[in-house]
Parts: sequence; structure tokens; C-alpha cells
Amino acid sequence: MRISGKGWRLMFKYDYLVVGSGLFGSIFAYEANKKGKKVLAIDKRPNIAGNIYTQEIEGINVHMYGAHIFHTNMKHVWEYINQFAEFNRFTNSPVANYHGELYSLPFNMYTFNKMWGVVTPEEATAKIEEQKRKAGIVTPKNLEEQAISLVGIDIYEKLIKGYTEKQWGRSCRELPAFIIQRLPVRLTFDNNYFNALYQGIPIGGYTDIVANMLQGIEVQLNVDYLKNKESLDKIAEKIIYTGPVDAYFGYKLGALEYRSVRFENEVLNKPNFQGNAVMNYTDKETSWTRIIEHKWFEFGKDKEGSDLPKTVISREYSSEWTVGDEPYYPVNDAKNSNLYTEYKALAEKESKVIFGGRLGEYKYYDMDAVIDNALKLAVKELM
Repeated sequence: MRISGKGWRLMFKYDYLVVGSGLFGSIFAYEANKKGKKVLAIDKRPNIAGNIYTQEIEGINVHMYGAHIFHTNMKHVWEYINQFAEFNRFTNSPVANYHGELYSLPFNMYTFNKMWGVVTPEEATAKIEEQKRKAGIVTPKNLEEQAISLVGIDIYEKLIKGYTEKQWGRSCRELPAFIIQRLPVRLTFDNNYFNALYQGIPIGGYTDIVANMLQGIEVQLNVDYLKNKESLDKIAEKIIYTGPVDAYFGYKLGALEYRSVRFENEVLNKPNFQGNAVMNYTDKETSWTRIIEHKWFEFGKDKEGSDLPKTVISREYSSEWTVGDEPYYPVNDAKNSNLYTEYKALAEKESKVIFGGRLGEYKYYDMDAVIDNALKLAVKELM
């Protein structure tokens, strides 16, 4: 990876200008470079890696834009990403904190025992079915009804409602049912949140993965493509754009809605704050949605395998997005989906530009889906 200053003002010719150095853009850049294409990757931030950027603080790899736990059932994606880093055996087992009461996430027999005192799967099933019958839901029409149909009213009220409404800034009755359809509910004591064959955290952090992808590729940081679009468009035959699709078109059809996230990071002079990587605060009264204690992604050890004397925590706050804020994830309700369809039609007319990634396609992608889509594009584009 060669990081340069403002060389883009010189009239170099590139086969591809990649806008954004997150996973999607960096994978395409890597694949194009392998094929002998001349690539320039730019990012408006002062760092590479997009939202998976990690920074070492007190020997701890801090997920600066929120917790990222890699998981997939796609073997080819797992094998692909492992060429850029070695992964540890981290298993995502978040904890729900409701006014000091702690519950297991995913929802499993530990959760049901704590909530209702049930001991057997039959007892848990009977309790959930009883609550579902009382609610009288046949076909869930929104997130609230979907949640109740999965786990009953008690768990919905204590562990889902407050957290979800903080996260999305909307009533659960206004949110689409599909958001929570993947909610893990198990009649076992399995504490693994994900149903994934492959899972882990890259040893040394995610930034190294992207740095390895961008080896031998020119990278320019602190470059805002949209502010310099006219000049930048002239130096490459094609553009891979991973920024917000509505921003690309100057919001001419109106702004799509996103959720934004703010983090308060704190270094604590103690070895252990909460004993777990992720704790969700599910009551409405606590202003943050969750606290991340980053050292536990790598089992509290430094590079040499020694215990770390300090810890770093991040309080995460979800907020409504306005133009100029960092967009994190799209609000895929009917109104925004319809608006995106109009922007997609405009995007398809841009013969020189390919839109990709979460923001470019206005989709809530997991990391493995981003990788898979980037590889599919590379095959199609670079054949």
C-alpha cells in the first residue's frame, strides 16, 4: 500500500478509481491489481478500512466504529478472508442488561430459565406458546408482532423493545418484521449468537486485513470524492463507488434515511470492566445501546499472550442521521426502499460508475455478504 498526498491532481490514468477503502472497495482493488489493472483507492477519512477500522490503544485492538465479529456459512468467503489474516476462535455471546438483570443473548435456555424459572425445553416452549396465544398474532405485520411471535411478550418487553427503539429511533410497531426474523431463539444452552460454521476475530485487528489487501496499490486519504468529483472522474476509466448513493446524486430525489452511531471511548485503569465483549442495555432509560469491552475480542491478551492490565470500553449511542453525519446503516422501511428504487434507476444509467457496498446499494449487509458481492463483481468486471 502506497499512501500519497494529493497526487490525484496530476493527470495520471487509472483503470479504476475505488472510492472508499472499506471491505467492498479494498477487495475489488486487490482483485483488479492482481489482474494487472492500475488502481487508485481514495478515502475521505484519515485511515483505511472503513467501518471495520481498528486502532491499537493500550495494547488493545479497539473497534473504532463498533463491534465487528466475522461470521459466515460460505466456505469460499472464509477461505478468502483467511489469506489476509489469521483468525482466533472468538464466539459472539453478548449479554443483555435490563436494569441490572443479566440475560443471555441469544435467547436460549439460560434466558428462559432466568425469565420464567423453566428448566426443560418443553416448559420453555409451553410458556412461549401461551404468550403467543394471548397476543393473538397470526401473521406478524411489524417488528413488535414478529418478536412476540418468536419469544413471547415478557422477553419482548424486557430484552427487545427498549433496545430496538433506541437503536432505530422508531417504535417497534413502525419497523418492518424482517429486521428481527434472524433473531436466534434456541431451546438449548448454546450461547453462540450466530448460526455460522465459521466465526472469529482477526488476530491483530481488522485494519491489517485491509492493509494487506491494498499492498502495492496507491491509496490517498483525506480525499473527498464528491467534493472533487469533476477532477477525479477524469483520471480513471471506471469508478467503484461505495459511498451513499443518494449523496452521489446530490440528494436530488430526497435524502434516504440512515441511522448514525456515536461512540464514547474510555481507557480504564483496571483489567476487567464487564467480563464480556458486548453488553446490550435493553431498558429505555439507559441512554446508550451497548458497551463494548474490546480486549475480550482477543481474550484479554496482548500480542505476546500476556494479560493486559488496562481495558478500553466504548459506550455506543444510536442517533437519527442528518445530512453531514456519518451514515452507518440504512432504514429499510417501505418509504426508503421505494426511494432507493428510484436512485437505483439513476445509478444504472451511470455507465462509468459501479455502486457497491452497504451505502452504495442501501442494504444492511453482513461482512461476509459484502465480500461475496465484491468477489462476484470482480469476476464479472475483470474477466
